[in-house]
Amino acid sequence: MNYTETIEYMNSLGIGSRPGLERISRVLGMMGNPQEGMRFIHVTGTNGKGSFCAMTESILRAAGYRTGLYVSPHILRVNERMSVNRRDISDDELAEIATYVRSFSDRLPDRLTEFEFVTAIAFEYFRRQACDVVVLEVGMGGRLDATNVIKDPVLSVITGVSLDHMAFLGDTIEKIAHEKAGIIKPGCPVFWGGQNKAAEKVISARAAGLGSPYCTADYSKLRNVNCTLSGADFDFGEYKNLHINLLGLYQPQNAASVLEAIPILRERGFTITEEAMRRGLESTVWPARFELLSKNPVVIYDGSHNPEAVGVTIRSIKALLGGEKVNLLTGVMRDKDYATMAGMLSEIARRVFVVTANYGRALPSAEYAETYRRCGVTAYPYDVLYDGIRAAYEDSKTAGVPLVILGSFYLYADVRAALGL
Repeated sequence: MNYTETIEYMNSLGIGSRPGLERISRVLGMMGNPQEGMRFIHVTGTNGKGSFCAMTESILRAAGYRTGLYVSPHILRVNERMSVNRRDISDDELAEIATYVRSFSDRLPDRLTEFEFVTAIAFEYFRRQACDVVVLEVGMGGRLDATNVIKDPVLSVITGVSLDHMAFLGDTIEKIAHEKAGIIKPGCPVFWGGQNKAAEKVISARAAGLGSPYCTADYSKLRNVNCTLSGADFDFGEYKNLHINLLGLYQPQNAASVLEAIPILRERGFTITEEAMRRGLESTVWPARFELLSKNPVVIYDGSHNPEAVGVTIRSIKALLGGEKVNLLTGVMRDKDYATMAGMLSEIARRVFVVTANYGRALPSAEYAETYRRCGVTAYPYDVLYDGIRAAYEDSKTAGVPLVILGSFYLYADVRAALGL
């Protein structure tokens, strides 16, 4: 397959989720289990796991390690899902490895899902690239996620647990925590960065049962936080005057969780100096997470797509955008708790421009717009995605109010294209 054929084949595998490890385990076995013999930092969590992965990878790279990074979903191109030293896999290498993986996966009576197929490619890619360490983000849940075929991670990380993907993971915090705790392996250290007591009870019990050293975050050490549209400055414990370029009130806490995990990595044999830690944090780039796309008018893109994340985004909007109401451009997946999110966002919305994302699970714009209207907010649905994006931008520019785009990562590419970014 060439690159175009590879993307077409991946798309043909569908966008649904079929949790389970049997299919990918069989394919990886036929491939010689490329994931074995590598060092992994395995990361799951309802929110914050991507930022945790990006910052951790950046610090390890600054410390001189050859790093692999596996994340999802991609924002612009599928190549973004796997990178070495923060350089995405090339089109040619993606196509070559995809062809190799397909030569095995086509033997299965039950085809791999798209995520399983990409995960198998990533393992082979990281093996060929001889990575010193791979920061591996879970796709969904943990226990039955395709990434959970790894056996002995350097560290298992659960950034937090809240209600999301309930159709697959369960309808209570405890059930979801059980799924995420499934990444914990016997004797391998566990870091818990969340604050939900019910979830922590499940996770700590799983760690104790497997004899896995257990560490939690102490956010009381996070002090003197100053967040602006230029990033954030803060102190954490003994470390003073730290800086990150990532925006959003939640990013200093994400950075704090990474800093809490660093001593565990040092105990596991990694040499990470304070200078590498500072440089790695400051150089972290992570698009679509309260990202400033434009200054005139101010346009912010944030991928928050569940009530907990939206709540943090709202606090960031109030703190960083002057406290006045803003225009919203939004589209969501049908399986999200969109009614709750609309009720929350109505507090800070001047007008809402609703679009239907180019994705199979997307909620129709008219249906989501009506949800906002019931909350007392003026909302305009758009059948043509480009029209909705341009209308939101022009209205914000004319009125001189910020535009915040949120609800799904799947709008990002279209937004950048429509705004010429």
